[in-house]
Amino acid sequence: MAEQATWKIRVTGVVQGVGYRPFVYKLARERQLTGWVRNDPEGVLIEASGHESTLRLFSEELASKAPELARVEGVRALTRSAGPSAATRFDIVESEHRGAKVALVPADTHVCADCLAELRDPTDRRYRYPFVNCTNCGPRYSIVRALPYDRSHTTMASFVMCERCDREYRDPMSRRFHAQPNACPECGPRLFLADRDGTVFEGEQALRRCALELVAGGIAAIKSVGGFHLAVNASSAESVALLRERKRRDSKPFAVMVRDLTTAHRIVELSAAEEALLRSPARPILLARKRPGSVPEGVAPRNPNLGLMLPSAPHHHLLLDESGLDVVVMTSGNVSGYPIVHRNQDALRQLFDIADVILYHDREIEIRVDDSVVRLSAHPELPGPLTTFLRRGRGYAPYPVDVGRPLAPLVAYGAELKTTVALSAGSRVYLSQHIGDLKNDETFASHRKTAAHLASLYDLRPEAGVYDMHPQFRTSSAREGIGEPGDPVFVQHHHAHMAACMAENQLAGQAIGVVFDGAGYGSDDTIWGGEFLVGGFERFERATHLRRLALIGGDRAVYEPIRTGLSIAVDAFGDIDTAVKAFPALAQLDRDRRHVYSTMRARGINSPQVTSMGRLFDGVAALLDVCPHAEYEAQGPIELEGLLDRDLDMADGYEFDYDTAEVDFRPVIRAIAEDLAADVPVAEISRRFHSGVVTMVRRQCTAISRTTGIRQVVLSGGVFLNEFLLVNCLVMLERDGFEAYGHHQVPPNDGGIALGQVMVAASGRPATAG
Repeated sequence: MAEQATWKIRVTGVVQGVGYRPFVYKLARERQLTGWVRNDPEGVLIEASGHESTLRLFSEELASKAPELARVEGVRALTRSAGPSAATRFDIVESEHRGAKVALVPADTHVCADCLAELRDPTDRRYRYPFVNCTNCGPRYSIVRALPYDRSHTTMASFVMCERCDREYRDPMSRRFHAQPNACPECGPRLFLADRDGTVFEGEQALRRCALELVAGGIAAIKSVGGFHLAVNASSAESVALLRERKRRDSKPFAVMVRDLTTAHRIVELSAAEEALLRSPARPILLARKRPGSVPEGVAPRNPNLGLMLPSAPHHHLLLDESGLDVVVMTSGNVSGYPIVHRNQDALRQLFDIADVILYHDREIEIRVDDSVVRLSAHPELPGPLTTFLRRGRGYAPYPVDVGRPLAPLVAYGAELKTTVALSAGSRVYLSQHIGDLKNDETFASHRKTAAHLASLYDLRPEAGVYDMHPQFRTSSAREGIGEPGDPVFVQHHHAHMAACMAENQLAGQAIGVVFDGAGYGSDDTIWGGEFLVGGFERFERATHLRRLALIGGDRAVYEPIRTGLSIAVDAFGDIDTAVKAFPALAQLDRDRRHVYSTMRARGINSPQVTSMGRLFDGVAALLDVCPHAEYEAQGPIELEGLLDRDLDMADGYEFDYDTAEVDFRPVIRAIAEDLAADVPVAEISRRFHSGVVTMVRRQCTAISRTTGIRQVVLSGGVFLNEFLLVNCLVMLERDGFEAYGHHQVPPNDGGIALGQVMVAASGRPATAG
């Protein structure tokens, strides 16, 4: 007879709020084990008695057969003793609230197939109930206030379950066992709609009124899982134009929500991997190649991509069904420059400036969470689809990045734009959702709340705050932390970018960091942005950089790229008159303005010298008359890349000059002028420019490696959101024998910089056990 034993087993990862305890309960009963399972602040704890061979199999299945939403990081036997326990059956016991909080908060997820079937079944008691959910789906991070993840610690605490819901909640065999947002029409949240006249509708009437508004060409503000969206019929050019007019957003692409995959395939080209990502529980916005004429041009002007997502909440499905629409614009519900609105009172006060009706509900959102935006890239020489996050939010936050080494407990506050915060504990760095640009008090308050919320969830007590070196960044100058006692630590911007890429790839030792972005405060008190660095987490050296260019008017040049175009053209040709003859786009500026700009540049009047690759792309886009004036950051580079139509083939690239300590772009500008004069198509010029940058990266890394012996290369910074650059740099560097890495868990732009700040600051501090 096989030997009896009792094991106490610890399971860590995303194992709370995802149906993991019922899974363990059912698995233990199948294996005829006795004992118990419970949640605690570290994850899930199990005591199981049975035959040794059965316990070994049971332990393996705790990971291999886990529920879809679970992310099992570890399964280990804490103790093993001979003989059975006193238990005569297997039970789910009450959660333990004492101890260090290391269990992971699950992210918000889409409505699962089972709940969707109930939503559409006229015989089910949750038929057309907009808040149907179970342990396999529904809101999580956006409603949780504390751990362990129990109903009393969520915004569902105010809804008292009816007898039938309570019975499901307590039944281990139900898929709603301990589903914290569990509810039904009798006891749960309700849907409301307000119009401009102050009339309020409820339930089905609210849904129907919203659908009618969309069909009639109006604008609806819709409360979703992490905040409000603004929606219009995406098939109506007039409705799209109305939304742009009211939101004062002339050019920036809108995302759309599609009814189903059939609709998605009709309007974009989708690979099997892209389809799987769209269908994943995270339900991100996917950047896919749009089919010509599939939606009005106003949805995503001058852009080969279309951001689209599938419905992620039950009322999204109901609304599309009710309206009969299959493609609806779903863009962030906010006033330009401000964070996404997530409170009902704020929506009713602010969004009627844009929306005709507001569809909302009475389940509170504890923490706002924007949609994630993801792109998949393919190339024959890549091992598989390359994932790039443009924005990391709903469905992925607040999952941590495991950096493979223990860290000191710190909190990092990111940069100024596209900001996130990060907190470290053990080998994990908990990275927040996208917060936004810290240009107003509301976003800054959201930034602080998010940091405090993450720290509170995991009971983290950071010993110091980490900031960007830029003295004018709001976080760096205000230093309004969450109570960390130690002195602030300041980290150079591009070093943080480099460290972030090294961290998520769990690299050690030294690397060449190719860091291209718009701007970052350098360690020499100048503005950097086209950098080749050498180093690791502890320190770095600047190996070389892009030639400095004058940013005429400072930050004004970001939204008037023609200023930068004039600056680099004058630099390349030596005088304004020759520059104007070379580039017709400059001739469109009136003579007085050209004179003012060239004088400012020559005399250094509000024209800081920067080494920015992002600004070089701005300038080239302006000189080609692709984008002389920008409505949103990086519009020029985005539209310049858009001319490539997601075709990643390299061309005969323009040659940079490598004869000095700097990478000189002037020969490139002169070559572009020659091609323009020869009537070479702008799309071909764009491809030659992009290819020239790739070749320049390849040559510079080879030269640096020859001197240092370093063969690891990391690519970071917002410019590497450019798919052509990213993919071709990775492929070409690998061809040359380098080990090349990009970002795949966090954005390469400033959305990932807090991760790097933690890594740099922690490199000089004693680590703590996780």
